[in-house]
Amino acid sequence: MTTSGKTSAARQRILLTAHDLFYRDGIRATGIDRIINAAGVTKVTFYRHFASKNALIEAFLNYRHQQWLDWFRHTLAQQVTKRGDLFRALPPCLETWFNDGGFRGCAFINSAVELADLLPASLEIAQAHKQQMSEEIARYLPADNRQQRAAIVAMLVDGAIVKVQIEQQAQAALLTLAEALSALSLAWRAQ
Repeated sequence: MTTSGKTSAARQRILLTAHDLFYRDGIRATGIDRIINAAGVTKVTFYRHFASKNALIEAFLNYRHQQWLDWFRHTLAQQVTKRGDLFRALPPCLETWFNDGGFRGCAFINSAVELADLLPASLEIAQAHKQQMSEEIARYLPADNRQQRAAIVAMLVDGAIVKVQIEQQAQAALLTLAEALSALSLAWRAQ
């Protein structure tokens, strides 16, 4: 393995370790020393790849954004194909995530709450993430008022995420989400 291969592997190990710890335990609660120890790297190696904790946080959020969006895009497309439309597809799509034993809510909602004042870039990444989630939802809506309707559906999704995170039980939130989406679908068809 070349030096750049080792470097790349160490960077990836740091990033994946930070991802797991930041998502599970919170960004502010997870210190650099803990990440360094868990990743099995030295401080020199850490700082060779990330100039600061803030740089690592931004890398974590960008990584999480891409991973989550790829998962959402793929799973939503599967569910839409299986169930016929967005409104029936969203609850089972989210159910797979909610019932994952490692579910700790939305990393972007969490980071916005934890870091908005301390690291404005985290808020920008969170906003971009939510915008792209809304755009994925919009793909399955009719052209008329597509962006506005996607924003409404995305807000319902975010509400379901927070409800599951707070109550630590997915079924009630999924039922409420399904009912809200059904009501929206009927109302929008009647227009």
